[in-house]
Amino acid sequence: MEDMYGIKYSRPEVVLLQETGLGVAETAARTCYDSFENSENEVIKHIEENMPNHEMCEDINSIEDSTLLDDLAWTYFHHSILEHANLSFLVRGTSRGVLQEHARHRMQAISVRSTRYTMSSIINAFVASKHGGDKDFFIDKILGFNMFVTLDKEYNKIEIGAIYDKLEYQSKIVEDFHSIAVAKSSIPFIEELEGNAEALFKALEAGKKKRNVGDAFKHIVTDNVKVDMVVTFNLRSLKNYFTLRDSGAAYFQIKWLAQAMMKATPSKYLDLIVKKK
Repeated sequence: MEDMYGIKYSRPEVVLLQETGLGVAETAARTCYDSFENSENEVIKHIEENMPNHEMCEDINSIEDSTLLDDLAWTYFHHSILEHANLSFLVRGTSRGVLQEHARHRMQAISVRSTRYTMSSIINAFVASKHGGDKDFFIDKILGFNMFVTLDKEYNKIEIGAIYDKLEYQSKIVEDFHSIAVAKSSIPFIEELEGNAEALFKALEAGKKKRNVGDAFKHIVTDNVKVDMVVTFNLRSLKNYFTLRDSGAAYFQIKWLAQAMMKATPSKYLDLIVKKK
């Protein structure tokens, strides 16, 4: 929990899902210089005379250290060979605001929790609040979703109240709001459970989800909404990411994310891309 500019925020969680190792990067570098015989790694030396078989490839991918890579990274600044090593991270609890910053890093693969497909519970809570509940029902229900990086309960109530007001306005100007809000098979629940907001919400949650429900409602969420994502960087791009995002000039939330990613990155990679202090 961090207090920034008077508002408390949660920090993201990060785990390293997979790493390709350093062996392919050294193989690439040795290929450039035709210097396989100079490697301290025996399996790399054998590439001079043999095309790697499956067993050799496994050994290559288990390499933990390479003097050549260290020299190229810090003495000769030949960083293109770092592009042959990749790391994938699972990120939980960063913000939509951070996504705007991430988009500026071109060399990455990123898959993000989709608002098109994952907003049903919010819309279900609103529909239930209109048929047996009220704005307070909606606010209390959404508070339980833990959907914001901001942690101040009263501040989050303001955020949720604004979401309610947007949906309320939209519901008045759309001819058939229910048709865009819930699946056709769930519409009968609204009449059957009129007056019982909690029962209606549970029925809508248990029913079929409206496909692409977020298409009509993406406008209701703000940069404070949490998102989860899987992001893959090659080592050269990760070096650029850490350099820019773990700095005093970085937006504080993406700086927190960069720091969490660094913590999850094995030292054998960090030694090649982060200067020792």
